Amino acid sequence: MNLSRKNLKNISSEKLIIPRENIFELPEKILQFGTGMLLRALPDFFIDKANRLGIFNGRIVMIKTTAHGTTAMFDEQDGLYTLCIRGIENRTTIEENIINSSVSRVLNANHEWKKILACAHNENLQIIISNTTEVGIKLMNDNITNSPPVSYPGKLLAFLLERFIAFNGDKKSGFVIVPTELIPDNGKNLKSIVLELADVNRLDDAFITWLDGYNYFCNSLVDRIVSGTPEAEIKNKIEKKLGYNDELLTICETYSLWAIEGNDHIKKILSFAEADDRVIIKPNIDLYRELKLRLLNGTHTLSCGIAFFSGIETVKQAMKDDAMEKYISDLMQKEIAPSIPYEIDITIIQNFINNVLDRFRNPAIDHYWKNITLNYSSKMKLRCIPLLLEYYKINKSIPELFALGFAAYIYFMKAVKKNDNQFFGEWNGQFYLIEDEMAKEFHMLWQNFPVNEIVEKVLKNITLWNIDLNAIAGFQQSVTDKLYSIINNGMSATLQSIYSKKIIAQ
Repeated sequence: MNLSRKNLKNISSEKLIIPRENIFELPEKILQFGTGMLLRALPDFFIDKANRLGIFNGRIVMIKTTAHGTTAMFDEQDGLYTLCIRGIENRTTIEENIINSSVSRVLNANHEWKKILACAHNENLQIIISNTTEVGIKLMNDNITNSPPVSYPGKLLAFLLERFIAFNGDKKSGFVIVPTELIPDNGKNLKSIVLELADVNRLDDAFITWLDGYNYFCNSLVDRIVSGTPEAEIKNKIEKKLGYNDELLTICETYSLWAIEGNDHIKKILSFAEADDRVIIKPNIDLYRELKLRLLNGTHTLSCGIAFFSGIETVKQAMKDDAMEKYISDLMQKEIAPSIPYEIDITIIQNFINNVLDRFRNPAIDHYWKNITLNYSSKMKLRCIPLLLEYYKINKSIPELFALGFAAYIYFMKAVKKNDNQFFGEWNGQFYLIEDEMAKEFHMLWQNFPVNEIVEKVLKNITLWNIDLNAIAGFQQSVTDKLYSIINNGMSATLQSIYSKKIIAQ
């Protein structure tokens, strides 16, 4: 039996939370750009919970923005999917299964753009959420009359223009817009790009006044480890227990946080926050952002290449490996925490570190290091480079663990095969896809230059880093030495040598 609305009556509620039939009649109140696992496991989780409690009473129109794949799985399951929450809280094992019914329908931006624009005429629609990854919020020379525009900001601008026209610029027709992409000041940056794009497209002054004054772009932060669809054996075991098949079944940890910058007006619109105190709406969320962005995400980014080339597939496996566990713990304690460019009480930092380490050890979450390498370059830039600069500013020395993580990044970006516009690296006799916007540039570097020159050229890429990293005395040499060691001795030996101080320049 497959998960669908008509089959809900045949599913036992003993092992999971099943939506009531009246939820399917709720109006659409949210437009969501993105169909990914994080959105399904965090914002959509909170919205579904609020609906079940009779608080928010609104559903989501989900927009698929990427070219690959289809909406078929969502369509076949009537937008339903199972969220399996697994973890440990206060030494108690948590195992919760929820059939999420927050999604009313899923539209494909590339094929159903007119249907998406039609949503702008819905007066119940008040909220826009997005997660288009870190590279989604950037300015492109986009023509918003295209069907659809190419970029996410272009799509958003076209939708807002349709809204303005549909309601004749009514002040009350503006949206609360909450991007969840993991970049600093994501709301502020998205608004700036949309306004600039409006100017590029020479849109009417009246529209720009409405756009700027009556739409609320909120900085936000999401935090939940989502491992996604489990391996076939685990998935089959869960489905057998639940009594149905679910192609969208998603596993996530118990911990969750959605911090949103906003005032009382925004809090009123985002009424789903009343259902769970893990949705935090405050005038300033810098504290939450810095802790999460640096200690959790920064650690992920600096560790993923090292773990991958050590033959360690998942985060929880890394925490059972003595060398990797020490690297991860020391990286957070000794290099990242002292370098956070924000004033935070040391007790708060230490508690957060302990919390992150426990989350990394969660036995129920298979969080693959390879998946963390997605958009490796932009993650390194946004999450890690500010830490490097701050560490050097304070210590006038090189963070050795950071340098190893950076060397692993450069090595991971070594493409040995090109297939159409895709680039593949090779390790242990297997090819792996490099999913990064800098893949082509790195391929050219590795094809044409020796290791020491590759490091120099990567570090001096001001377009990528906004700074020449060669200016950090000793960093180039440290990264070069470690990259040579990875190539000649392997990652495990290189990691061990960090602690024995035996890395020798070659």
